[in-house]
Amino acid sequence: MGRLRRSRTHHAQRDVHRAARTRARTRDLDQIQLIDLDPKNRAALEAQPLDYEKPGLAQHYCVECAKYFETDHALRSHWKSKVHKRRCKALKEPAYTIEEAERAAGLGREGKRPTSTNTSMEQDMAI
Repeated sequence: MGRLRRSRTHHAQRDVHRAARTRARTRDLDQIQLIDLDPKNRAALEAQPLDYEKPGLAQHYCVECAKYFETDHALRSHWKSKVHKRRCKALKEPAYTIEEAERAAGLGREGKRPTSTNTSMEQDMAI
């Protein structure tokens, strides 16, 4: 008789663990919008001093994708890629704020009815 069950039955769990690793994690969109795209910070990131620990000695950096490249040619080809263009399009949308999250959860002020305690007291006084 042959083998009846499939091999690699726990592949979904393995993939989740691989995706949760933080060593290849880049900066989030809101961090890039609020910090890196500021003109002062952008100029500092594009003209970084030599760093022997980073790829390309930290001389070829894409601010929008928060990514270092080995050569200038690699950076220029990255600028033409679909990945970079998608990231730029996502950065054009405004950042998701805490207030917006609270409104989505129903905790914000917008759309709430006024408290009825004042109106009921005024009606009782009028009678």
